[in-house]
Amino acid sequence: MDPPGLRIGPLIPEQDYERLEDCDPDGSQHSPLHEEEQQPLLHVPEGLRGSWHHIQNLDSFFTKIYSYHQRNGFTCILLEDVFQLGQFVFIVTFTTFLLHCVDYNVLFANQPNNQTRPGLLHSKVTLSDAILPSSQCAQRIRSSPLLVFLLILAVAFWLFQLLRSVCNLFSYWDIQVFYREALHIPPEELSSVPWAEVQSRLLALQRSGGLCVQPRPLTELDVHHRILRYTNYLVALANKGLLPARGALPWGGSVAFLSRGLALNVDLLLFRGPFSLFRGGWELPDAYKRSDQRGALAAHWRRTVLLLAAVNLALSPLVLAWQVLHAFYSHVELLRRKPGALGARRWSRLARLQLRHFNELPHELRARLARAYRPAAAFLRAAAPPAPLLALLARQLVFFASALFAALLVLTIYDEDVLAVEHVLTAMTVLGVTATVARSFIPDEQCQGRSPQLLLQAALAHMHYLPEEPGPAGRVSAYRQMARLLQYRAVLVLEELLSPLLTPMFLLFWFRPRALEIIDFFHHFTVDVAGVGDICSFALMDVKRHGHPQWLSAGQTEASLSQCAEDGKTELSLMRFSLVHPQWRPPGHSSKFLGHLRGRLQQDAASWGTTSVRSSPTPGVLSDSSSSPLPEAFLANLLVHPLLSPRDLSPTAPCPAAATASLLASISHIAQDPSCVSSGATGGQKLAQLPELASAEMSLHAIYLHQLHQQQQQELWGEASASSLSRPWSSPPQTLSPDEEKPSWSSDGSSPASSPRQQWRTRRTQNLFPGGFQENTDTQKEPGQAPSTD
Repeated sequence: MDPPGLRIGPLIPEQDYERLEDCDPDGSQHSPLHEEEQQPLLHVPEGLRGSWHHIQNLDSFFTKIYSYHQRNGFTCILLEDVFQLGQFVFIVTFTTFLLHCVDYNVLFANQPNNQTRPGLLHSKVTLSDAILPSSQCAQRIRSSPLLVFLLILAVAFWLFQLLRSVCNLFSYWDIQVFYREALHIPPEELSSVPWAEVQSRLLALQRSGGLCVQPRPLTELDVHHRILRYTNYLVALANKGLLPARGALPWGGSVAFLSRGLALNVDLLLFRGPFSLFRGGWELPDAYKRSDQRGALAAHWRRTVLLLAAVNLALSPLVLAWQVLHAFYSHVELLRRKPGALGARRWSRLARLQLRHFNELPHELRARLARAYRPAAAFLRAAAPPAPLLALLARQLVFFASALFAALLVLTIYDEDVLAVEHVLTAMTVLGVTATVARSFIPDEQCQGRSPQLLLQAALAHMHYLPEEPGPAGRVSAYRQMARLLQYRAVLVLEELLSPLLTPMFLLFWFRPRALEIIDFFHHFTVDVAGVGDICSFALMDVKRHGHPQWLSAGQTEASLSQCAEDGKTELSLMRFSLVHPQWRPPGHSSKFLGHLRGRLQQDAASWGTTSVRSSPTPGVLSDSSSSPLPEAFLANLLVHPLLSPRDLSPTAPCPAAATASLLASISHIAQDPSCVSSGATGGQKLAQLPELASAEMSLHAIYLHQLHQQQQQELWGEASASSLSRPWSSPPQTLSPDEEKPSWSSDGSSPASSPRQQWRTRRTQNLFPGGFQENTDTQKEPGQAPSTD
C-alpha cells in the first residue's frame, strides 16, 4: 500500500499523463508524435554553414538564442564570464591576504614598527610597514592545514567554472554565427533589434524551409515552451501552493522562504540534477507517467531530498563564509555612500514567481515589475499602519544623531586632525546610518494625502495579480501581503546570508513530507506535445483544461476545483500572450474564450456609453509632444488622474467593469490602427509604440478581468457578504457542481482538500495564524452565510 499523501485531483482519465498531437487537442491539424531520439531535430540546408547545423538539444539551442540576445552578444558574454572568474579569484586571494599577510599590530599602531623589516624606525605607519614579507606570508599560509584545504577546493571550483565557461563560449560563438548568417543580424546591430523581431525572423526561417525543427510549423508558443519548460513548472507549483517553502514563526504568523540557494536545490531536485525528475532533458521518465509506481517514486524522492539536505548541511559553513564575504565586499561601500540603500524596497524572488504569467520571458517580467514598482512602493507608504509613537521616537533619534554628526563634521572641516582621533570616523558613520534608518520610520508627508485604493489600482495594472494569502481583514492585511512581495533590501540580504543554514531545514521539513504531492503534480499536470516534448499542462493556457469558472470561464471549462489555476492565471496568461503575439493563433477553446471576452467587453462598453455622460478617450488623447512612450504615458495619466471617478475605477464599485471596458474599446481601436497613435511620428516611432500599446492594453485587461471577477462574486454572494471579505479581491469558496463534489482520493482513503494550496490553508492556518484569520472551506454553506472564524 502506498504511503499516505495528497492526490492532486480526482482519479479520472482526463487528469492522467497524455500525449497531444498538437497544442490544440480538438484541432484539425494532425502530425505523428515526435521521436527526438531517432531523428535530426534541427537541419540547416547546404546554403547555411556552421557547427549548429545538427542540434540534439533544442531546449538548449533556443535558450542560448534568447540568452545571446539578452546578454548583448558574444563580446559582452565573454567579458562577463571573465569578470566573474576574476571576481572569484579576487575574493579568495584578497581574503587570504587580509587573514595571513597583514600585521595588524603595526597597522593599528599597537607597536612602534614592523620588527620583521630592517631599516630605520618610522614615525608614521605606512601600508608597507603593515604588510608581511612574501616568505613569511607563505609560511603562515602553509602552517594552516584548513586554509590550504579550502584553497584547494577554491582552485578546483574555479577550474570547473572555467571549463564550463569555455564550453559555453564555444556554443555562443556558434549562436553568433547563426545570428549573422541565418537571421541576418550582425553583432553591431544586435542592441537595436528587439527580441520580438528575433523571434519573428526565427519563425520565418522555419516556414521558408531554412529550419526543419519539427513535423508541424513552429509557433511562438513552441519557442516559449522550449525556453521556459522548467520555469512554467515552477510557476504552476507556486500557483498550487507547493512553492515557496513556508514555516511558522515562534511568535505567530508565517514566513515564506525562497532564497537563491533553495531555488538552486529545487532546480537540482526537479529538473537538472543527476537524480532529478527530468535529469536535464525534455522528457519525463515513463515511471512518473504511471500511477501504480507513485509510492515507490515518492520514497525514492524522499531519500534524494534527505541526501541533498545532508550535503547542504555539510557545505553550509563554506557557503555561509562565502555569502558573508560576498555581501561584505558588495554592500559595505554602498552602505557608506548611500546609508539608506538597504532601506529601499525590491521585488522579492517570491514576487517574481507568484506574479509571473505562464510563458512569460524574464525580460518581459522585469519590464512589467519595473512599471509596477513605483505605484506599489507608493501604496506601501500610503497604506502603512499608523504608528505615531514609533514616528515620534524616530524624529527624536534623527534629531540627536544629526546634531552629533553635524558637530563632528564641523570639527573635521576646521581641523582634519580630528579624524586621527580614535573612533571618530566610526562614530560619524554610525550616526549617519542611524539617522538614515530612523528617518525611514517617519511617514512620508507626500504620500499621506494619496488614496491607497487608487495606488493599489495603479499597481494592479502592471502586476496583474494581487496577494491571495490568508490574513486578518482590512487595509493592514493588504499592506502586509504587498510587503512580502516588495521587501526591503536589507531583508533580502539577510535572507541570502541565512540561506545556507535554513535551506537544509526547509528541504527536510517542507519538501520531504510533500514528496507524494510533488510526484502527483508532475504525473497529473504533464502532457506530451508533438515536436516539443513533455511540458506543464498549465503552459498550454487551455481554458477547457485549467480555466476557472470565477474568471469568466464558466461554461467553457471542464476543470475540477483541483485542476483550476488559482487567481485567474490561465485566463490572464492567455490574454497577455495573445496581446504580445498578435500573429499567434490560440487553440479552439482558448480562442473561444478570447472571443467571449471581446464580446463581453463590447457589450459593457456599449452599456457604459448609453448610461454615462462621460466620454471615452479618443485617439487624439495619445497624440502629444511627450517624449515618453505615448500609450504608457496615457495609462500613467489615466491611473494618476483618472477620467472616471475613483468609485468608477474601484474594483469594489457596483459596475466598474463597464467603465474600464469603454477605455479598453478606445485603446483597442488604436492598437488595430497604428496610424492613430501619433500623426507626427515617423514609421520607426510608430513601430516602437506598438509594444507599449500591447502593454497598456494588457494593463487595462487585467483591471477589467479583476473587476469582472469581483462583480461575479458580488452577484453570487450578495453585497453584504462581499463587503465582509478579508480583501476586495479575495475569492469565496465556489459552489461545486455534482461532478466536482466528488472527493479527491488519497492513498489512505481519506479525502483531503482539493489542492495543496487549499490543504495548506485548512490544515495549517491555525498554526500559522493563531487567533487570526481562518479561511472557510466548507462548500455546503449557503452563500449568504458568513465565513467561520476561530
